Amino acid sequence: MNSFNDELNLRLTALREQNLFRELRRVDSAQSPRLEINGQTFLNFSANDYLGLANHPALKEAAIKAVEKFGAGAGASRLISGSLAPFHELEAALAAFKKTEAALTFSTGYTAALGTICALVGKDDVVILDKLIHASIVDAAKLSGAKLRIFDHNDTNDLEEKLRWANHRQSPIGNRQSAILVITESIFSMDGDRAPLSEIAALKEKYGAWLMVDEAHATGIIGQNGRGLADELGVSDKIEIHMGTLGKALGASGGYICGSRALIDFLVNRARSFIFSTAPVPAAAAAATAAIELTQSAEGETRRKDLWLLIELLNSKLKIKNSKPESAIIPLILGDEAKTLAAAAQLREQNIFVPAIRYPTVARGAARLRISLTAAHTSADVSELLNALADLKFQI
Repeated sequence: MNSFNDELNLRLTALREQNLFRELRRVDSAQSPRLEINGQTFLNFSANDYLGLANHPALKEAAIKAVEKFGAGAGASRLISGSLAPFHELEAALAAFKKTEAALTFSTGYTAALGTICALVGKDDVVILDKLIHASIVDAAKLSGAKLRIFDHNDTNDLEEKLRWANHRQSPIGNRQSAILVITESIFSMDGDRAPLSEIAALKEKYGAWLMVDEAHATGIIGQNGRGLADELGVSDKIEIHMGTLGKALGASGGYICGSRALIDFLVNRARSFIFSTAPVPAAAAAATAAIELTQSAEGETRRKDLWLLIELLNSKLKIKNSKPESAIIPLILGDEAKTLAAAAQLREQNIFVPAIRYPTVARGAARLRISLTAAHTSADVSELLNALADLKFQI
């Protein structure tokens, strides 16, 4: 045991020396524009709770009612005896929301990616990923055993080159043709920029590929009633696999896949992270169902409008190069890890909480302050943030 711990401590020392060491910060309050950490109140610009629903009364009420009726836990995997009514109600709501035939929920977005990709492709297939795709999708693609190719971020010319290569190597496998699966996010989680979904959808059709789009950071805030970027661009029907999360704008927890009835039935039978996991807590499913209803209501529309006004305000004051904001995520890229940690610490001294994002979340030398806005913020909150940023000793 001593040699084991000695080795781990050596590795931890190396992380500290590279300014890559992380630690958990205990939060003693609900997610909101203000957080309580170690008895201190911070103005919070770190959450993905874009519509401000994580502490919304309607979600809390739905969760409480689910606990009262169904208890704290599901008791088993859903294929054993844990497929409680709240999960079925949530999946029906998701399918209607996303305008697909069916939906399936997972305990997390990570397990949704893992179960789906590994179920759909294997060693004789090809997966083509955007260079900045989320780590969960990279891990799933690697574990699937498929041949992996990466295209330059949002570069459709490079994507077509990879598709052309994959198309030429296609061959029959038993009673089917080897598959080509293209995967992108609609809004990228660290840069906040949008994928060229229309062009990507056209390319995947040209080369007979499948397309999977993760709408984690778009669902709830982009498109009609918050259906996502694919809805806004009118390409939803060209996407075979719609992925997203219930833990960001929808304010609950879990991940989902929406698509055809055949896709969902196949995943129920072959997605290992679904089959071999105890079902999530029913309270989370009920809260997510309430969030989907709220997102499509007049209140949801008001929250979206309020959020975009704040995004435009912050974007204009920071004089971001891209004058048109694309999402609720605004990165301030400082590059150096030590410099970024110092900037985040200086903001905390002014009671502003903005996370320092470093490798491996982003590339080495691309460390940044990641600002995320929510509909629960106010223009006064944004002004306070801007004043704190202006006081930084570092060039932003």
